[in-house]
Formats: sequence, structure tokens, C-alpha cells
Amino acid sequence: MIANEIQRRVTHTAIREFEEALARLDEDAKDRPEWIRKGLREGMESQLFDLRQELGEYEALRAGQVRVLELDSLTELPEALIRMRIAAGLSQKELAGRLGLKEQQIQRYEARRYAGASLERVQAVADALGVQIHERVLLPTADGAAPSAARTAEGKEAAETAETAAATPAGAPPK
Repeated sequence: MIANEIQRRVTHTAIREFEEALARLDEDAKDRPEWIRKGLREGMESQLFDLRQELGEYEALRAGQVRVLELDSLTELPEALIRMRIAAGLSQKELAGRLGLKEQQIQRYEARRYAGASLERVQAVADALGVQIHERVLLPTADGAAPSAARTAEGKEAAETAETAAATPAGAPPK
């Protein structure tokens, strides 16, 4: 994941270098068997694909093309915080300023994917970024089984119904 402009530039350079190496591959590896050249080509193409994907994601975030991040678990929250910062158009230094921290602290948080950061700090980061986090906790079944996709959909529907009911004044027809 590209987290800052330096990493973006490094990735852009790596893409260019992989493209150039791929263009020269047949000439550079002409003395090697075809199956080795094929393996080299596939490996380079795979790496190039991954780099382009990361660069595309970073640029989409920076351009404001991403408005919602969906998480399947709390373990995804640290990378989501980094994506949120990028989407907000903030540098690590600017986020640090909003939190009254040094830039190096934000760099450490992001490098370690917020490991060791308190829940209060994580909430402060989300608040500084101006993002809204909507939580949903899915409970296991009575027999201890994890929620299924069907239960997840049912739970979402039930939660939305409950939210609508809670938002409707008493005596008013539901929306």
C-alpha cells in the first residue's frame, strides 16, 4: 500500500523500470531456455500489475474518487485510517498537526499499522480526518456458530428497520 508521496514516486519509478526491463527481457535473456524467459516474464508482469494496482488505488484516493471504505473486520481499520488520510488530501505532517503530534509519530503509527495505538488515539485520528465510522456487530448464533452471509443480510435489514423505527416520531407513519 502506498501511504505517501515519496512511496508514490518510488512506485512510479519501479513501474517504469519494470516496463523497460520487460521490453528488454528477450534480448537480455536470449541465452536462457524459453521456460526460464517465460517464468521471468510472468514474474515481472505480475509485479508490474501489483505496482499499477497500488498506484491506481493511491491516485483514486488522492483524487477524491473513493468516498466509502467497507471493512469486514477491525483488523482492516489501520489500513483504512491510512486510506482515509490519503482521501482527505492530508500529508502525514498535516495529520500530525491536527492531532498536536510530530510527523514522525504518524509515520510510526502508519508504518506499524497503528499497532500499540490506543483506542482513544485511533478515534482521535478518525475525528481529525473528519470521517464517520458506522459500526455493526454481528453476534454468533445460539450454538456459537459465526454469522452466515444470510444472517448478515438479515441482521442488516433488521438493523435498518430498527433505525427507521427509532427515527420515526411516535404516531407518525413509517417512511
